Amino acid sequence: MPIMLEPPETPPKIVVVGAGAMGSIYAGFFAEAGYHVSVVDIWAEHISAIAKVGLRLEGASGDRVVRGIRAFGTVEEAGPSDLFVIATKANGVGQAAASIAKVMTPKSLVLTIQNGLGAGDRIARHMITDNVLLGVAEGFGASIKAPGHIHHNAMRLIRIGELNGGETARLEWVEMIWQNAGFSAQAFADIHQLIWEKFICNVMCSAPCAAFDCNIGELFADKDRRRVALGCLVEAYEIGIAKGIHFSFDDVLAHGTKFAELMPNANPSMRLDHFAGKKSEIDAINGMVPVLGKELGIATPYNDTVVALVRTKEASFQ
Repeated sequence: MPIMLEPPETPPKIVVVGAGAMGSIYAGFFAEAGYHVSVVDIWAEHISAIAKVGLRLEGASGDRVVRGIRAFGTVEEAGPSDLFVIATKANGVGQAAASIAKVMTPKSLVLTIQNGLGAGDRIARHMITDNVLLGVAEGFGASIKAPGHIHHNAMRLIRIGELNGGETARLEWVEMIWQNAGFSAQAFADIHQLIWEKFICNVMCSAPCAAFDCNIGELFADKDRRRVALGCLVEAYEIGIAKGIHFSFDDVLAHGTKFAELMPNANPSMRLDHFAGKKSEIDAINGMVPVLGKELGIATPYNDTVVALVRTKEASFQ
């Protein structure tokens, strides 16, 4: 049974696993709120900079250096925590969960925030999921400028929900933790609907932008590229409907087009990974569509094609 938590009398202890751009923003705001914060990452230069001189955050919330964040190379060094936030890429969730399982207590909560689908399943391979929550970050634009230096353009909303659905006291507690740190955060009874609504838009933009090497505005300005992007969107939407997802809209083409119009200059993280010569989260985003389509007997030719193109590009990456 899930553990019900009361707000702690002392500041909560939080370990952020994955100190990329997003994870670093989370850690910085938590530390500024007076929480006991640790970050864990395998990037030694970044961890060293945070430990020695602090974490510089600049952008939408100002420009300052946040000190007092403990920084480690492994979860074992960070130790037990009230809340573990997994902020790795999708392909790092399983390893993060395996490390957390070694040090978490029966009262520890695990909140995982990634693009794409399947984070809960990856965690379930390494721990019982009674104390696992899922999150969705919406409207965050962030990048790493240098070790220990993060820039963010915006931070609209953190959505949080129980892996198995419903409203609980501990979910409200986690919502409060984020809100008290200055985030716009909201708890939801059905987080899977929100994950799918973000997922289909990621599918629409991620692999198409990476395959065509363009930003979202350029993707939609060309009729052939737009057709491919919307084809990817519709395939993912049809799979969601088949899986019983209750979307908050009926016209998926209008929804996707409006989403793209709001951020014409944005580059999906998949394209940014390619800029850096790094492999992307293709398996958790567009790559999930053919997998689920095969299970449900739904053809996915648009996603099949862009996934093949992205994987061909990434074959030469280290």
